[in-house]
Amino acid sequence: MITPNPSLQVLQNKLNLPKKELILEIELNGKMKFEHLMNTIYNQFGICHRVLSANVEYVNGYSFGTVQLYINVNSEDEQQLDVYLNKNKLLSTSVEYTCRKYS
Repeated sequence: MITPNPSLQVLQNKLNLPKKELILEIELNGKMKFEHLMNTIYNQFGICHRVLSANVEYVNGYSFGTVQLYINVNSEDEQQLDVYLNKNKLLSTSVEYTCRKYS
């Protein structure tokens, strides 16, 4: 039986919060599998992401390397994700993405 994720229902209430585009780089140090991290970001936090680059190696089932993600989040979701990454001892750096638009 599939149960609805309550955090995704809360996400519908947050649609009015301003969002910003970020490039998030995460260093995988063997503490979490790459696939588990990607699933958690999407399923637990409801953050859609695009993998820009991934340099991941697997040693005895552990993931090592770096991954760069493009995400579009509000400040509250960004803080929750940052707390989650710190709690799991994953180093991360985020940079605001700005695209110059020509007319």
